[in-house]
Amino acid sequence: MVDIQIEDVSTVKKKLRFDISWLEVKKELDAAYREVGRKAKVRGFRQGKIPRHILETLYKDYAEGEAVTNIVNKYYWDTIQDRNIAAVSQPHIEQNGIQPEKNFVFTATVEVEPDLDPQGYTDLELVKEIQEVTDADIDKRLEEMRSMFSTLEEVESDRGIIPGDFAVIDFEGSIEGKALPGMKSDNYLLEIGSRMFVPGFEEQITGMKKGETKQFQVEFPGDYHEKDIAGKTVAFSVALKNIKEKKLPELDEKFIKNFNKYETLQELREEIGKNLEKEHATRSDSALKDHIIDRLIANNDFEVPPSFIDRQVSFMVADTQRRMTLRGVSKERLAEFSERLPEMYREEAMKIVKSSMLLRGIARKESIVTGDGEIEERIRKIAEERGQKYDDVKSSLEKANMLDNIRNDILNEKIFAFIEGKAQVKTIRKENEQAGG
Repeated sequence: MVDIQIEDVSTVKKKLRFDISWLEVKKELDAAYREVGRKAKVRGFRQGKIPRHILETLYKDYAEGEAVTNIVNKYYWDTIQDRNIAAVSQPHIEQNGIQPEKNFVFTATVEVEPDLDPQGYTDLELVKEIQEVTDADIDKRLEEMRSMFSTLEEVESDRGIIPGDFAVIDFEGSIEGKALPGMKSDNYLLEIGSRMFVPGFEEQITGMKKGETKQFQVEFPGDYHEKDIAGKTVAFSVALKNIKEKKLPELDEKFIKNFNKYETLQELREEIGKNLEKEHATRSDSALKDHIIDRLIANNDFEVPPSFIDRQVSFMVADTQRRMTLRGVSKERLAEFSERLPEMYREEAMKIVKSSMLLRGIARKESIVTGDGEIEERIRKIAEERGQKYDDVKSSLEKANMLDNIRNDILNEKIFAFIEGKAQVKTIRKENEQAGG
């Protein structure tokens, strides 16, 4: 009554061929016409009493379409379940419609996960970099904190503007005497050395004194985001209205009072040291995980379902678009940039998908799982860090559908710990960066 053939097109794609007998097709077709007959309204006939030949004249395409849909859904999904085919994409259906008195044949091509048996994840030779916290590191972080509490004060001396100063300027740009609406601003605050303007602009106003006006030309890059200006020479008129410089607070008791937790500078330095140790440890662990992922991918050559890559790329593109929108990027610029994003992210998406599949494969092979107790413990830790009640945090995470993410995070941590525990790890000390570098 039905003949089913399954062909492995590749390790990640199967083609199912269904040959359905005319007897089964006729049953579905008759059912479709009965359903049409119950609903159809034809002048001269009572609803539900319309002759079949009339229905075939008026509703043939609709009835046959319904019959085909029902046949495809019934046999495809039953076969997927009965044959334990782990489909990861919607099937691509090919069929030529219903032919009277003939079997109905259709094919369904679908992506599947490869039969992955991870290899080469034990006895890895790994290198883990450890970076110690030095006084120079603490000094650098302190300077960053001082900068956060800095103030801008007007330069009193009659000197020219220098890198690091903040210029208060009026400026206007034009091309061949025609003003550019987007190149005009008053009382604009520009940090000299920040490279926020087109290359060459800041260099032209360096050395100017308060009250001076200067005219100069700047050639815009060929890849500038505004195409009307890209590659062209723009004439600028700039008036330097004021010069301000950043004043950092002294590292004294007054500065310490900005933080409720500390009584002395030494306490603050100790806390900074502890935080830096955590940051260094996090970076070290992250680098080791990247190293492990690279080795796992190198040791396992396998195909990836294209739909997995497409979904990961779509997620990455959407995330980038969201962040760019929050930063105030215009719709036009976002649309132009978004066209290039899928290709830019495809290689990275491939790595993310492969690593995820390998880690899940290792977890299955080594029976590594996440228990409910571990999830509860993680939620309690989150609640403690937030200073909130356990039940409130759990409820919030459930509403945001984040519990599966926590489960996966814990599972991945256990997988990496397993691999690291089975590896030969050589620890080396990383050279500390110079303060201010």
